Amino acid sequence: MGMEGDTLYSIGELARRTGLTVKTIRFYSDRGIVAPADRTPAGYRLYGIDAVARLDLVRTLRELGLDLSTIRKVVDRELSLPEVAAAHAEALAVQIRVLRLRHAVLTAVAERGSTPEETELMHRLAQLSEDERRRLVGEFLDAAFGGLVAATPAFAGVMRSMTPELPDNPDPEQVQAWVELAELSLDPEFRSSVRQLAEEQAAEQVRSAAAGPRRDIAAVVRDQVGPALAAGIDPASPQADPFVAAFTADYAHLFDRPDDIDLRRRLTARLECVNDPRRERYLQLLAVVNGWPAPESLAPALDWSVQALRVRAP
Repeated sequence: MGMEGDTLYSIGELARRTGLTVKTIRFYSDRGIVAPADRTPAGYRLYGIDAVARLDLVRTLRELGLDLSTIRKVVDRELSLPEVAAAHAEALAVQIRVLRLRHAVLTAVAERGSTPEETELMHRLAQLSEDERRRLVGEFLDAAFGGLVAATPAFAGVMRSMTPELPDNPDPEQVQAWVELAELSLDPEFRSSVRQLAEEQAAEQVRSAAAGPRRDIAAVVRDQVGPALAAGIDPASPQADPFVAAFTADYAHLFDRPDDIDLRRRLTARLECVNDPRRERYLQLLAVVNGWPAPESLAPALDWSVQALRVRAP
């Protein structure tokens, strides 16, 4: 039969060479994807060496998920393979994103033991478009800080530092964190807790504007109480007195008032408000969504200071 290039193969030989079944090759042949080069006198199809290369390509493209009509255009050179690959990669990226979201929601449902209603809400929150996400976050921040930024410009930074930005290709943890964060921001009780905190902070900042910028009382308490926590000092013991005196003096100075029972009650309420576990959870979730380092927990210092104040100002 001459040289290798002239060799003709029966469908059975072609099947052995390509690892495809006779039935599959016949199917591709009927579709015109691989055409027989000749036929035997009895009418059996014979294929040239190029059929092996074509079938190898067809098999690869099928495994990559391309449909037959596209494959036919590629092997007939009507479409360039790089163009087809680019379009297909794009479509797959969208599918992957959808699957990631579904995977994250299903994982969260499995872990949280959600009700059908919660599952429905999670699914909706996970599927929000970027615009819809922005709107939801915007509504929450507006409920918490609306009208306060004009009076206290520093709040613009606070709002930015509380804004979640889900990346284009989030990992499952980020999607789950986004869903929980969105649920939290829709919670009216949480909104009003953040609002109350923001209003008190704004009032403090306005009051202390004359004295120059001041740090948030929670940060002051954290720094003042840190050594007491590290030393394992009981908040009810006399050893705690100097620490309590230090942070209450700071708060009294802020209000330009004596450090009395009334001031300490006010400070206790303020620290309890900051110590809302939902607020800490929001900041933890925010760090996951934005890919920031996990925030330090203020809870131990706040718990300690609230206990210490309660003992001293029942």
